[in-house]
Amino acid sequence: MAVLVGCRVLLQAIRPQTGTIEGVRRLQEHTKSLHNVLNNKLQYIRPTSNGATRHYSSDNKDDLSIRYLDGEDSGIVVFGINRPKQKNAISKNLVIQMTEAVESVKKNSKVRTVIICSMVPGIFCAGADLKERAKMHQSEVGPFVSKARALISELGNLPMPTIAAIDGAALGGGLEMALSCDIRIASNNAKLGLTETKLAIIPGAGGTQRLPRAIGVALAKELIFAARAIDGTEAKRLGLVSHAVEQNKSGDAAYLRALDLAREFNPNGPIAIRMAKLAINQGIEVDLNTGLAIEEACYAQVIPTKDRLEGLAAFKEKRPPRFKGE
Repeated sequence: MAVLVGCRVLLQAIRPQTGTIEGVRRLQEHTKSLHNVLNNKLQYIRPTSNGATRHYSSDNKDDLSIRYLDGEDSGIVVFGINRPKQKNAISKNLVIQMTEAVESVKKNSKVRTVIICSMVPGIFCAGADLKERAKMHQSEVGPFVSKARALISELGNLPMPTIAAIDGAALGGGLEMALSCDIRIASNNAKLGLTETKLAIIPGAGGTQRLPRAIGVALAKELIFAARAIDGTEAKRLGLVSHAVEQNKSGDAAYLRALDLAREFNPNGPIAIRMAKLAINQGIEVDLNTGLAIEEACYAQVIPTKDRLEGLAAFKEKRPPRFKGE
Protein backbone atom coordinates (compact mmCIF):
# COMPACT_ATOMS: atom_id res chain seq x y z
CA MET A 1 0.00 0.00 0.00
CA ALA A 2 1.23 3.47 -0.78
CA VAL A 3 1.89 5.51 2.31
CA LEU A 4 0.84 8.97 3.40
CA VAL A 5 2.37 11.57 5.65
CA GLY A 6 1.00 14.01 8.17
CA CYS A 7 1.19 17.78 7.95
CA ARG A 8 3.64 18.14 10.79
CA VAL A 9 5.94 15.55 9.30
CA LEU A 10 6.01 17.37 5.98
CA LEU A 11 6.88 20.64 7.66
CA GLN A 12 9.79 18.88 9.35
CA ALA A 13 10.80 17.23 6.11
CA ILE A 14 10.95 20.40 4.01
CA ARG A 15 12.51 23.67 5.15
CA PRO A 16 13.02 26.77 3.02
CA GLN A 17 16.75 25.96 2.63
CA THR A 18 16.31 22.22 2.24
CA GLY A 19 16.79 20.69 -1.21
CA THR A 20 13.87 18.93 -2.84
CA ILE A 21 15.56 15.52 -3.00
CA GLU A 22 16.47 15.71 0.66
CA GLY A 23 12.91 16.79 1.45
CA VAL A 24 11.48 13.78 -0.38
CA ARG A 25 13.90 11.46 1.43
CA ARG A 26 12.83 12.78 4.82
CA LEU A 27 9.20 12.68 3.83
CA GLN A 28 9.49 9.04 2.82
CA GLU A 29 11.25 8.16 6.06
CA HIS A 30 8.37 9.51 8.13
CA THR A 31 5.41 7.94 6.37
CA LYS A 32 2.95 5.65 8.10
CA SER A 33 0.38 3.09 7.05
CA LEU A 34 -3.35 3.58 7.31
CA HIS A 35 -5.72 1.12 9.04
CA ASN A 36 -8.77 -0.76 7.73
CA VAL A 37 -12.43 0.13 8.01
CA LEU A 38 -13.84 0.20 11.54
CA ASN A 39 -15.82 -2.80 12.76
CA ASN A 40 -19.07 -3.17 14.72
CA LYS A 41 -21.28 -0.91 12.60
CA LEU A 42 -25.04 -0.68 12.96
CA GLN A 43 -27.59 0.19 10.30
CA TYR A 44 -28.88 3.76 10.18
CA ILE A 45 -31.50 5.27 7.87
CA ARG A 46 -31.91 8.99 7.09
CA PRO A 47 -34.87 10.32 5.10
CA THR A 48 -34.02 12.34 2.00
CA SER A 49 -35.85 15.38 0.71
CA ASN A 50 -37.86 13.35 -1.80
CA GLY A 51 -39.22 10.99 0.86
CA ALA A 52 -36.88 8.11 0.02
CA THR A 53 -34.46 6.62 2.52
CA ARG A 54 -30.71 6.23 2.42
CA HIS A 55 -28.98 3.46 4.33
CA TYR A 56 -25.87 3.96 6.37
CA SER A 57 -23.80 1.86 8.69
CA SER A 58 -23.28 3.65 11.97
CA ASP A 59 -21.72 3.63 15.41
CA ASN A 60 -24.49 5.13 17.52
CA LYS A 61 -23.50 7.67 20.18
CA ASP A 62 -25.57 10.14 22.16
CA ASP A 63 -24.33 13.48 20.87
CA LEU A 64 -22.73 12.44 17.61
CA SER A 65 -23.93 10.14 14.85
CA ILE A 66 -21.12 8.56 12.81
CA ARG A 67 -22.39 7.14 9.54
CA TYR A 68 -20.43 5.17 6.97
CA LEU A 69 -22.30 5.35 3.69
CA ASP A 70 -22.39 2.21 1.60
CA GLY A 71 -23.00 1.11 -1.97
CA GLU A 72 -21.91 3.68 -4.54
CA ASP A 73 -21.35 6.16 -1.69
CA SER A 74 -18.88 3.89 0.08
CA GLY A 75 -15.97 5.93 1.38
CA ILE A 76 -18.11 8.88 2.48
CA VAL A 77 -18.43 9.31 6.24
CA VAL A 78 -20.97 11.65 7.83
CA PHE A 79 -20.56 13.16 11.28
CA GLY A 80 -24.00 14.30 12.46
CA ILE A 81 -24.12 16.51 15.55
CA ASN A 82 -27.18 15.57 17.58
CA ARG A 83 -27.87 17.72 20.66
CA PRO A 84 -31.35 19.12 19.89
CA LYS A 85 -32.12 20.54 23.34
CA GLN A 86 -28.79 22.38 23.42
CA LYS A 87 -28.88 23.50 19.77
CA ASN A 88 -25.84 21.33 19.10
CA ALA A 89 -23.75 23.42 21.49
CA ILE A 90 -20.21 22.16 22.06
CA SER A 91 -19.99 20.33 25.37
CA LYS A 92 -17.28 18.30 27.08
CA ASN A 93 -18.95 15.10 25.92
CA LEU A 94 -19.27 16.27 22.31
CA VAL A 95 -15.59 17.23 22.26
CA ILE A 96 -14.66 13.75 23.50
CA GLN A 97 -16.88 12.00 20.96
CA MET A 98 -15.75 14.12 18.04
CA THR A 99 -12.10 13.69 19.00
CA GLU A 100 -12.55 9.91 18.97
CA ALA A 101 -14.37 10.07 15.63
CA VAL A 102 -11.69 12.24 14.03
CA GLU A 103 -8.97 9.91 15.29
CA SER A 104 -10.82 6.91 13.84
CA VAL A 105 -11.27 8.29 10.33
CA LYS A 106 -7.72 9.68 10.31
CA LYS A 107 -6.42 6.10 10.53
CA ASN A 108 -8.89 4.68 8.01
CA SER A 109 -7.53 4.40 4.46
CA LYS A 110 -11.00 3.60 3.10
CA VAL A 111 -12.46 6.98 4.04
CA ARG A 112 -12.44 9.34 1.07
CA THR A 113 -14.52 12.29 2.31
CA VAL A 114 -15.92 13.41 5.67
CA ILE A 115 -19.11 15.49 5.82
CA ILE A 116 -20.00 17.33 9.02
CA CYS A 117 -23.67 18.19 9.35
CA SER A 118 -26.43 18.53 11.91
CA MET A 119 -29.15 16.05 12.80
CA VAL A 120 -31.15 18.95 14.27
CA PRO A 121 -33.28 21.04 11.87
CA GLY A 122 -32.36 24.71 11.68
CA ILE A 123 -29.10 24.43 13.62
CA PHE A 124 -25.57 23.52 12.60
CA CYS A 125 -23.86 24.34 15.90
CA ALA A 126 -24.67 27.23 18.23
CA GLY A 127 -21.15 27.41 19.67
CA ALA A 128 -20.06 26.62 23.20
CA ASP A 129 -22.52 25.14 25.67
CA LEU A 130 -22.81 28.25 27.83
CA LYS A 131 -24.97 26.55 30.48
CA GLU A 132 -22.25 23.95 30.98
CA ARG A 133 -19.59 26.67 30.81
CA ALA A 134 -21.35 28.66 33.56
CA LYS A 135 -20.99 25.68 35.90
CA MET A 136 -17.25 25.37 35.27
CA HIS A 137 -14.75 26.70 37.72
CA GLN A 138 -12.56 29.42 36.25
CA SER A 139 -9.62 26.98 36.30
CA GLU A 140 -11.57 24.56 34.07
CA VAL A 141 -12.37 26.99 31.27
CA GLY A 142 -8.87 27.28 29.82
CA PRO A 143 -8.24 23.51 29.58
CA PHE A 144 -11.69 22.95 28.02
CA VAL A 145 -11.10 25.61 25.38
CA SER A 146 -7.68 24.08 24.69
CA LYS A 147 -9.30 20.68 24.09
CA ALA A 148 -11.91 22.21 21.78
CA ARG A 149 -9.16 24.07 19.91
CA ALA A 150 -7.15 20.85 19.58
CA LEU A 151 -10.21 19.02 18.23
CA ILE A 152 -10.86 21.67 15.59
CA SER A 153 -7.18 21.68 14.62
CA GLU A 154 -7.20 17.88 14.26
CA LEU A 155 -10.33 18.16 12.12
CA GLY A 156 -8.48 20.62 9.92
CA ASN A 157 -5.52 18.25 9.69
CA LEU A 158 -7.50 15.23 8.49
CA PRO A 159 -5.81 13.90 5.35
CA MET A 160 -9.01 13.45 3.34
CA PRO A 161 -11.39 16.21 2.14
CA THR A 162 -13.80 17.58 4.74
CA ILE A 163 -17.06 19.38 3.97
CA ALA A 164 -19.17 21.38 6.42
CA ALA A 165 -22.86 21.24 5.49
CA ILE A 166 -24.40 24.27 7.22
CA ASP A 167 -28.19 23.96 7.19
CA GLY A 168 -28.77 26.33 10.09
CA ALA A 169 -27.04 28.59 12.58
CA ALA A 170 -23.24 28.20 12.82
CA LEU A 171 -22.17 30.58 15.54
CA GLY A 172 -19.00 30.96 17.58
CA GLY A 173 -17.35 27.58 17.94
CA GLY A 174 -19.79 26.15 15.41
CA LEU A 175 -18.43 28.44 12.71
CA GLU A 176 -14.88 27.77 13.90
CA MET A 177 -15.54 24.08 13.36
CA ALA A 178 -16.82 24.79 9.86
CA LEU A 179 -13.82 27.03 9.12
CA SER A 180 -11.48 24.12 9.78
CA CYS A 181 -13.11 22.14 6.97
CA ASP A 182 -11.81 22.27 3.40
CA ILE A 183 -15.15 23.29 1.93
CA ARG A 184 -18.20 24.96 3.44
CA ILE A 185 -21.71 24.78 1.97
CA ALA A 186 -24.56 26.78 3.51
CA SER A 187 -28.27 27.06 2.96
CA ASN A 188 -29.33 30.56 1.97
CA ASN A 189 -31.12 31.08 5.31
CA ALA A 190 -28.28 29.79 7.51
CA LYS A 191 -26.74 32.20 10.02
CA LEU A 192 -22.95 32.35 10.34
CA GLY A 193 -20.93 34.46 12.72
CA LEU A 194 -18.18 34.70 15.31
CA THR A 195 -20.23 36.44 17.97
CA GLU A 196 -17.96 35.98 20.99
CA THR A 197 -17.30 39.69 21.61
CA LYS A 198 -20.94 39.99 22.71
CA LEU A 199 -19.87 37.90 25.70
CA ALA A 200 -16.69 39.95 26.27
CA ILE A 201 -14.48 37.11 24.99
CA ILE A 202 -12.83 36.38 21.64
CA PRO A 203 -13.03 33.39 19.28
CA GLY A 204 -10.86 30.79 21.00
CA ALA A 205 -10.80 27.80 18.64
CA GLY A 206 -9.07 29.25 15.60
CA GLY A 207 -11.59 31.85 14.47
CA THR A 208 -9.23 34.82 14.67
CA GLN A 209 -6.81 32.95 12.40
CA ARG A 210 -8.97 31.02 9.96
CA LEU A 211 -11.60 33.67 9.23
CA PRO A 212 -9.02 36.25 7.98
CA ARG A 213 -7.47 33.55 5.81
CA ALA A 214 -10.90 32.81 4.33
CA ILE A 215 -12.28 36.31 3.68
CA GLY A 216 -9.42 38.75 4.29
CA VAL A 217 -8.19 40.61 7.33
CA ALA A 218 -10.38 43.74 7.18
CA LEU A 219 -13.67 41.91 6.69
CA ALA A 220 -12.79 39.37 9.39
CA LYS A 221 -12.06 42.19 11.83
CA GLU A 222 -15.36 43.87 10.99
CA LEU A 223 -17.40 40.72 11.55
CA ILE A 224 -15.61 39.79 14.78
CA PHE A 225 -15.61 43.31 16.25
CA ALA A 226 -19.34 43.70 15.47
CA ALA A 227 -20.20 40.11 16.52
CA ARG A 228 -22.23 40.11 13.31
CA ALA A 229 -24.03 37.06 11.95
CA ILE A 230 -24.67 36.89 8.20
CA ASP A 231 -26.88 34.63 6.11
CA GLY A 232 -25.69 32.00 3.66
CA THR A 233 -26.14 34.23 0.63
CA GLU A 234 -23.94 36.96 2.12
CA ALA A 235 -21.43 34.32 3.26
CA LYS A 236 -21.12 33.15 -0.34
CA ARG A 237 -20.59 36.73 -1.53
CA LEU A 238 -17.79 37.23 1.00
CA GLY A 239 -16.15 33.90 0.15
CA LEU A 240 -16.86 32.40 3.58
CA VAL A 241 -18.68 29.47 1.94
CA SER A 242 -18.14 27.91 -1.48
CA HIS A 243 -21.83 27.37 -2.21
CA ALA A 244 -25.09 28.85 -0.93
CA VAL A 245 -28.12 26.73 -1.77
CA GLU A 246 -31.81 27.44 -1.39
CA GLN A 247 -33.18 25.61 1.60
CA ASN A 248 -35.71 22.83 0.96
CA LYS A 249 -38.71 21.59 2.91
CA SER A 250 -36.63 18.92 4.62
CA GLY A 251 -34.10 21.46 5.85
CA ASP A 252 -31.12 19.54 4.48
CA ALA A 253 -30.27 21.33 1.23
CA ALA A 254 -26.67 22.03 2.24
CA TYR A 255 -26.19 18.42 3.29
CA LEU A 256 -27.52 17.15 -0.05
CA ARG A 257 -25.21 19.53 -1.94
CA ALA A 258 -22.29 18.34 0.20
CA LEU A 259 -23.20 14.75 -0.61
CA ASP A 260 -23.24 15.55 -4.33
CA LEU A 261 -19.81 17.13 -4.00
CA ALA A 262 -18.42 14.14 -2.11
CA ARG A 263 -19.72 11.94 -4.91
CA GLU A 264 -17.71 14.04 -7.36
CA PHE A 265 -14.58 13.36 -5.32
CA ASN A 266 -15.24 9.65 -4.83
CA PRO A 267 -14.18 8.28 -8.26
CA ASN A 268 -10.80 10.05 -8.20
CA GLY A 269 -7.55 8.70 -6.80
CA PRO A 270 -7.78 8.88 -2.99
CA ILE A 271 -4.03 9.08 -2.42
CA ALA A 272 -3.73 11.80 -5.05
CA ILE A 273 -6.50 13.81 -3.38
CA ARG A 274 -4.82 13.49 0.01
CA MET A 275 -1.49 14.56 -1.40
CA ALA A 276 -3.10 17.48 -3.22
CA LYS A 277 -4.72 18.61 0.03
CA LEU A 278 -1.42 18.32 1.87
CA ALA A 279 0.44 20.28 -0.81
CA ILE A 280 -2.17 23.06 -0.81
CA ASN A 281 -2.48 23.30 2.97
CA GLN A 282 1.25 23.38 3.58
CA GLY A 283 2.18 25.40 0.51
CA ILE A 284 -0.20 28.26 1.21
CA GLU A 285 1.61 28.99 4.48
CA VAL A 286 5.10 29.40 2.97
CA ASP A 287 6.83 31.26 0.15
CA LEU A 288 6.33 30.09 -3.44
CA ASN A 289 9.68 28.31 -3.83
CA THR A 290 9.16 26.32 -0.64
CA GLY A 291 5.61 25.59 -1.73
CA LEU A 292 6.86 24.22 -5.04
CA ALA A 293 9.28 21.97 -3.15
CA ILE A 294 6.37 20.72 -1.02
CA GLU A 295 4.37 20.03 -4.19
CA GLU A 296 7.27 18.07 -5.67
CA ALA A 297 7.65 16.04 -2.50
CA CYS A 298 3.92 15.24 -2.49
CA TYR A 299 4.04 14.32 -6.18
CA ALA A 300 6.84 11.88 -5.38
CA GLN A 301 4.44 10.02 -3.10
CA VAL A 302 1.96 9.22 -5.89
CA ILE A 303 4.54 7.96 -8.41
CA PRO A 304 4.99 4.47 -6.89
CA THR A 305 1.27 3.86 -6.28
CA LYS A 306 -0.79 1.16 -7.94
CA ASP A 307 -3.52 3.75 -8.43
CA ARG A 308 -1.30 5.79 -10.75
CA LEU A 309 -0.67 2.72 -12.92
CA GLU A 310 -4.38 1.92 -12.86
CA GLY A 311 -5.14 5.45 -14.08
CA LEU A 312 -2.78 5.06 -17.02
CA ALA A 313 -4.18 1.62 -17.85
CA ALA A 314 -7.77 2.85 -17.69
CA PHE A 315 -6.94 5.78 -19.98
CA LYS A 316 -5.30 3.45 -22.49
CA GLU A 317 -8.18 0.97 -22.37
CA LYS A 318 -10.82 3.75 -22.47
CA ARG A 319 -12.59 2.59 -19.32
CA PRO A 320 -13.32 4.15 -15.90
CA PRO A 321 -10.43 3.63 -13.45
CA ARG A 322 -10.88 1.51 -10.34
CA PHE A 323 -8.78 3.16 -7.66
CA LYS A 324 -8.16 1.30 -4.41
CA GLY A 325 -6.00 3.72 -2.48
CA GLU A 326 -2.89 1.63 -2.99
